[in-house]
Amino acid sequence: MTNKFFGFIVIATLAVSIILAGCSTSNSQQNNHKSKEAPKDELVLAFGSEPETGFDPTTGWGRYGTPLFQSTLLKRDDKLNIVNDLATSYEVNEDGKVWTVKLREDVKFSDGEPLTAEDVKFTFETAMNSGSVVDLNGLQKVEAVDNTTVKFLLKEARSTFINNLVATGIVPEHAYSENYGENPIGSGPYQLEQWDKGQQLIVKENPEYYGKKPYFKKVTFVFLNEDSAFAAAQAGTVDLAYIPAAYSKQDVPGMKLKAIKTVDNRGIVFPYVKSGDFTKDGLPIGNDVTADPAIRHAINIAVDRKALIDGVLEGYGSPAYTSVDGLPWWNPDTMMKDADVDGARQLLEEAGWKDTDGDGILEKGKMKAEFTLYYVADDVIRQSLAISVADMMKPLGINIKVEGGSWDIIGQKMYSEAVLMGWGSHDPHEMYNIYGGDNAGVDYYNTGYYQNDTVDGYFKKALQAKSEAEAIEFWQKAQWDGTTGLSAKGDAPWAWLVNIDHLYLVKEGLDIGEQRIHVHGHGWPATDNIVDWKWSN
Repeated sequence: MTNKFFGFIVIATLAVSIILAGCSTSNSQQNNHKSKEAPKDELVLAFGSEPETGFDPTTGWGRYGTPLFQSTLLKRDDKLNIVNDLATSYEVNEDGKVWTVKLREDVKFSDGEPLTAEDVKFTFETAMNSGSVVDLNGLQKVEAVDNTTVKFLLKEARSTFINNLVATGIVPEHAYSENYGENPIGSGPYQLEQWDKGQQLIVKENPEYYGKKPYFKKVTFVFLNEDSAFAAAQAGTVDLAYIPAAYSKQDVPGMKLKAIKTVDNRGIVFPYVKSGDFTKDGLPIGNDVTADPAIRHAINIAVDRKALIDGVLEGYGSPAYTSVDGLPWWNPDTMMKDADVDGARQLLEEAGWKDTDGDGILEKGKMKAEFTLYYVADDVIRQSLAISVADMMKPLGINIKVEGGSWDIIGQKMYSEAVLMGWGSHDPHEMYNIYGGDNAGVDYYNTGYYQNDTVDGYFKKALQAKSEAEAIEFWQKAQWDGTTGLSAKGDAPWAWLVNIDHLYLVKEGLDIGEQRIHVHGHGWPATDNIVDWKWSN
C-alpha cells in the first residue's frame, strides 16, 4: 500500500470521525464493541447514496428498496414472491380493470393515528399528480369504499399495476405537507429521528409498527463515498459499508466481505434506426453504423463478458444478456456464446464489411465501422467497461471512440450515439419502458428508437394479463420466441455486458439475513430485510 493511500485513509477516517462525533449512536457503538455483556441494538451503516429529495414515496422514495419509514400494500419476499403487507388480500375483476384491496385493521402511523383506506386513496392521488418518476398513468381513479377497503380503477388491464402496490409507501393524509419528505411519518418499522443533510440520517424503532419488531432499535446511516466508506470500515467506525470492487481484495480486520447478486446491470444501448430524423427538440436521431444489425450482433458475440467481470469488477459480477437476468420473467434461452471473435468476424464479412483501405477499420461502401460510445464521466466502472469493450472490438475492425460526459451532454447525444447505461428493477414493466416502441425517445428509456411489432405484441399481452404469473410467458417471448425478440439472439438493440455484484464489508457476527437479488443501486436495497438483521454471537 502506498504512502499516498495511507494518507488518504487517515484523512478519510478523520472525516468519518467528525461526522460521527456528534452522534450518540457512535459512542454506544464503541462501548458495545468493548463489552459483550449487553446485546448491541444500534447500528452504523455507510452508504454513498442520499435521497436528495427526501423520503416521500409519492415522488419516488422507496422505488429501489424498502421505504423504511412507510409500509406498502404488498411486498416481495426473499424469493421475489408477492405477499401481503398492509393488505390482507386483493382481487382483480374479470376484465382486469378493477383491483380491490382489503387492509389490516390494526395499523397505526408512528404518531399514533390509524391508517385507513382514505390514506391509501390520498397517497395514490398525490402520486398521480406529482409528475415524478412514480408511473401511475394507467390509473384512472381510486376509491375508499370503507375504512379497510380500497378500489383501484384502471384505464385498461395492466398486470404490472401490482408493482405500484409493492413499491408505493402509504403516507398519512392528516400529516402530509410540502415538507413531508424531510419529516416523514409512516407505518414502517422505523421513524426518522435526525437528518443532517450530506452527513447522516438517524432512525429509531417505530413502536407502533404492526409487523416483526426489528432487533436494532436505532440505525445511523452515514453518507460516504465508496473510498471513505472503506476507510471507515478499516477504522472500525461502521458496522456495514458499501464498497467498490477495487477494495474487495483487501482484508479488513473484524469485517467480512459479503457479495450480493444483482440485476444492477450495465450495457450498451445502440441507436437502432438510420440517421436523418430529429426529435421535437431538434436532436438528431439514428446512426447509420449501429443501425446495421451485423455491427450490433458482432459486438454482442465478440465481447468477452468474463474478462470484463475479472478485469473491471475483480471477479464480482455475472454476465448480462438482458435487463432481467435471473428474475422470474427472464428467458434463459437468451444466454449465448460470447468472446467469439472468429464468429463475429465472419458475420461482418458476410454483411459486406471489409477493410478496403488497410487502416484496420472496416468499411461498407463509403461508411466506416466506427461510432462514439458515451458514458457518465464520474463513473469509474462505466468508464472502464467502455474502454475495455472498445479495446475488444479493435481486432474486429470496429472503431469505438469512447467519450465521457455529464448526463446533460449524454441527453443531447443519446438518440444518435451509443451510450453505456444501467438499469435493474423487480418490476417487469421496466422491460417495456426500455424496449417498447411506444417509449421510443421518451426520456432515458428507449433512446435507440427500437421497435419490433412482434415484441410490442408480446408486451401488450403481458401488460393485459390478469396476473404477474400469467404475464411471464409473454415477457419471456418478447426476449426471444425462437425466431425474434429484443435480446441479442433477436434484434440486439443492446449489448448487455455485466450484472454488478453489490459488495459490503460487514462486521463479524452481524447477520444481515437472506438478501434477495438486488436492484439498481439508487436506493438501499440491502436494507429491504432490515427487520431480520441481528447479531449472531
